[in-house]
Amino acid sequence: MFVIQAKKRELSGRLDTLRKKGELPAVFYGAGKKSTPISISNIEFKKVWRAAGESSAVIVKTQEGDVDVLIHEVQMDPVRDEPIHVDFLAIDMKKKIKVKVPLDFVGVSGAVKNGIGNLVKVLYELEVEALPKDLPHNLTVDISKLETLQDNIVVADIKLPAGVVAVTLGTDVVASVIEQVEEKEEVAPPVDLSTIEVEKKGKKEEEGVEPVAESAAPAAPAKEPARPDGRSGGEKVEKK
Repeated sequence: MFVIQAKKRELSGRLDTLRKKGELPAVFYGAGKKSTPISISNIEFKKVWRAAGESSAVIVKTQEGDVDVLIHEVQMDPVRDEPIHVDFLAIDMKKKIKVKVPLDFVGVSGAVKNGIGNLVKVLYELEVEALPKDLPHNLTVDISKLETLQDNIVVADIKLPAGVVAVTLGTDVVASVIEQVEEKEEVAPPVDLSTIEVEKKGKKEEEGVEPVAESAAPAAPAKEPARPDGRSGGEKVEKK
């Protein structure tokens, strides 16, 4: 049985100060227990959490007595990826409860090994019902039976410990194999560089040609207006 030592916590205390001392703020509730704030060792909690998960019963030891719980919810720091708060769900060890147990996939699929197809995991956890003392930490799924594309593993194929009953439908698919399809890369057509050079050359030649201006015809000399004596402006008058 997993055990965590706990201290009573005052709601008025600063949580960041508590965490700096290596402790985690936590709370337990349920099964007739009033919501009770506590603090626990960060290092001790992570060890228990790693071993028990969220489906195995844990004993929280307090000054008022032991409390049977499940690790119900863990809030994580998004930057440091460290737990910053824990919710424990108090349980009655004499009553069956429903929980979701993670699936652990083991073995090698022949269909995948031989390149026939790719493994598809449909379910990652299974909902079961049992007394808290009988709840497993995880359930094993052997994928070595997946030899062809027609093979699959359903909930009914998973071996459950004594006293544990599956709540998820037995016909639900847990894992299967789909045909492996090779992706063909689209090859771009080759570029005709000679065409590009010719086009560029032609363009440059066109750009280099300057338009030739049409030569203007010589303008006819302007005629001088006729004089009153009938002579033109260009004739000389002889003196008598």
